[in-house]
Amino acid sequence: MGGDFITIVSGLPRSGTSLMMQLLEAGGIPILKDDIRAADPDNPKGYYEFERVKQIEQDQAWLEDAQGKAVKMVSALLLQLPDTYIYKVIFMRRKMEEILASQKTMLKRSGKPTDAVGDDKMDALFRKHLSQVEKWISEHPKVQVLYVSYNEMIADPIKEIERVNQFLGNELDAKKMASVIDQTLYRQRSTNS
Repeated sequence: MGGDFITIVSGLPRSGTSLMMQLLEAGGIPILKDDIRAADPDNPKGYYEFERVKQIEQDQAWLEDAQGKAVKMVSALLLQLPDTYIYKVIFMRRKMEEILASQKTMLKRSGKPTDAVGDDKMDALFRKHLSQVEKWISEHPKVQVLYVSYNEMIADPIKEIERVNQFLGNELDAKKMASVIDQTLYRQRSTNS
């Protein structure tokens, strides 16, 4: 399972990437992670990170081992992917106000200032970044992408899981994936729809 491609889960921080990794693991895809970053109150089920991903500009040897597996990668690092492999990117989207609220909560919990950059400026920076990443993806033939809304995943998990399953070749255990969704962890709900 997992195919001759690398499954990459990406998106902005706090957009639901860890949840998607949990879903893929439950569905039967082997996960590339090292558990160096332990679970905490912000991600009680774990971060599903692989530290070497952060060094992709200097170290691409790990990509060989990533074939047939899923790995989490922050959106800015996608631009460093070499054309050597085929990638299926599940790109998580979430309402921007929820991302910003979740980041503030995380910063507060770690004792860091929450007002270093205002919400409006951060919103604009994130939107500009997303536009650049989406353009890059559209220009790379070895990169296929499925955009998944975190908000829709929580609202209608079966529909979104089916989309993910189809994108990855219809080999996943959709029932096990659906059992992973934990509504109690949807804590920065947007008040507007």
